Amino acid sequence: MARSLSRSAARLAAVQALYQQEMEGTPTPHLIHEFHDHRLGATIEGATYADAEQSFFDDLVSGTVARQAEIDELIADRLAKGWSLARLDKPMKAILRVGAYELIARPDVPVASVLSEYIDVADAFYDKREKGFVNGLLDAIAKVARPA
Repeated sequence: MARSLSRSAARLAAVQALYQQEMEGTPTPHLIHEFHDHRLGATIEGATYADAEQSFFDDLVSGTVARQAEIDELIADRLAKGWSLARLDKPMKAILRVGAYELIARPDVPVASVLSEYIDVADAFYDKREKGFVNGLLDAIAKVARPA
């Protein structure tokens, strides 16, 4: 149980880190270091961040950044007609990017777990409609990334 909680925390932290990177342009090594030192397992403004599995967090962040062009193409190709990646807000892009990365690069994590986890992450930022969007888009990517 502890491992799944620490992985859930790593996923949420990775989305937060990539959102921060898009907002501030923080270089990836500095971003990862900052999260290790100041966010993961820390208490900030009265909120305690769960202890995240650091190696998993590091892989999600650095892997998503390294494969962002490929990931963005996977996402853009599955958006509804008339929509583009640029139209999505930054938290949504971060959720979809990290979720897509996990689908294409982490075959050790079952598809159902990935979908469930990023729906939960979306729940931290959005209402029901957006959670359905995350589920549908990541499910479409899973069909390509991991054909049965």
